[in-house]
Amino acid sequence: MQDELPASPEARRGFLKTVAGAGLAALSGMAGAQSFDFKPAQRYPDPAVLILDPSFAKYRIYSSTVEQVGTGMRWAEGPVYFPEGGYLLCSDIPNNRLMKFDEKSGKFTVHKENVNYANGNTRDRQGRLVTCEHSVTRRVVRTEKNGQLTVLADKFEGKRLNAPNDVVVKSDDSIWFTDPIFGINGEWEGARATPEQATTNVYRIAADGQIAAVITDLVNPNGLAFSPDEKKLYVVEWKGTPNRSIWSYDVAADGSLSGKTKLIDADGPGSLDGFRVDRDGNLWCGWGFSGAFAPTATDVPGGMKAHLPLAKSEDMDGVKVFNAQGKPIGFIRLPERCANLEFGGPKRNRLYMASSHSLYALYVEAHGAV
Repeated sequence: MQDELPASPEARRGFLKTVAGAGLAALSGMAGAQSFDFKPAQRYPDPAVLILDPSFAKYRIYSSTVEQVGTGMRWAEGPVYFPEGGYLLCSDIPNNRLMKFDEKSGKFTVHKENVNYANGNTRDRQGRLVTCEHSVTRRVVRTEKNGQLTVLADKFEGKRLNAPNDVVVKSDDSIWFTDPIFGINGEWEGARATPEQATTNVYRIAADGQIAAVITDLVNPNGLAFSPDEKKLYVVEWKGTPNRSIWSYDVAADGSLSGKTKLIDADGPGSLDGFRVDRDGNLWCGWGFSGAFAPTATDVPGGMKAHLPLAKSEDMDGVKVFNAQGKPIGFIRLPERCANLEFGGPKRNRLYMASSHSLYALYVEAHGAV
C-alpha cells in the first residue's frame, strides 16, 4: 500500500522534508553524517556565478546552476574523474575513506575505507588511480586494474616522506606530487609524527621510477597543475610570505624547472588550495578564508575579548578563476570552502568542487586541460 501524504500543507511540507533528509543521508553512505541542505538557484543565470572580468562571460552557461551532488563528509578533497565508468572519486580525509559519485544513478556512496587518510588523487594515462596517502603510510600509491596497490614513493634519500598532498601526471608518464606536513602535524588528518625531511618539497617520479626533489624552497607546497602545453608548472605555496601564492615554473624536457615567478597572490585573508587548468590556460582555484584573525582582541558579547577573524567565510568561499596571466576573471560562490576541484563529465565540462562537507557541480563552457 502506497503511503499517503498528510492532509494539511504544513504537515505535507514536514513529511517531504523528512523524506528528503532520509534520502540525503542514504546517499551520503554514512549514518549520522554531517549532511547539509542546499537549495540551488531557481532562476537563470545563477547569481552564484560572478563575472569579475568580461572575458569570463563565455565560460558561464546562462542556464546552468550550482548543484550539490553529495554531502556527509568532514573534509572533502582530491576529486578525480573516471570517464570509462562515468564516476568521480574524492577523499574524505578525517573519515579515512574515498567517496564515489556515480553520474548515471546520482548515488553518492563510500567507495573504500581505511585509505591511510588519502588526500590528493589523479588518474594516470593508463586510467589507473594514483593517490597521495596523507598520513600513517605517507606514500604515493597506484591502484592497478586488479585492485592491488603499487607503492610509487614512500622515501627520499632514505628518509620517509612528510605527508604527500596533491599529485598530477604529465604526458611522459612522470608523476609530480607535493609533500607538506599537514598530515603529520596533528591528529585530524592522520597521526602526528616528526618530519624526517629537512624541507617540504615537490617531487618528480620519472617513468623509470627514479625520484627527484624538483622544488625545495617552498613552505608547505599544496595544489599543483601543468599548463595545457605542459611548458609551465604551477604550485601553491600554502605558507607563503606574506600571503598564500601560486608560483609558475618553466618546465624543461628533462623535467628540470627554472624561471620561478609569482603568478597569483592570495592577497591577505584569501586561501588558495587545489586547482585545475582548462584548455585555454585559465586556473580554476579552490578558494576561501584563510582563518587569519586580528592581532588585537576586541570586546564581544558576554563580557569577553576575542581576536576576531579578518574576513567573513561566506564572502570568500568558492572557486576563483584566474587567466594565464594571473588576473582574476570569475568567481563561483559556494556555501562551503572549496579545497579542490576537477573537470569531469563525458565532455570534461562539468566542474566538480570538493568543498568541506559536500561535493558540488556546475556545467561550464570550459574543458579540463588533461
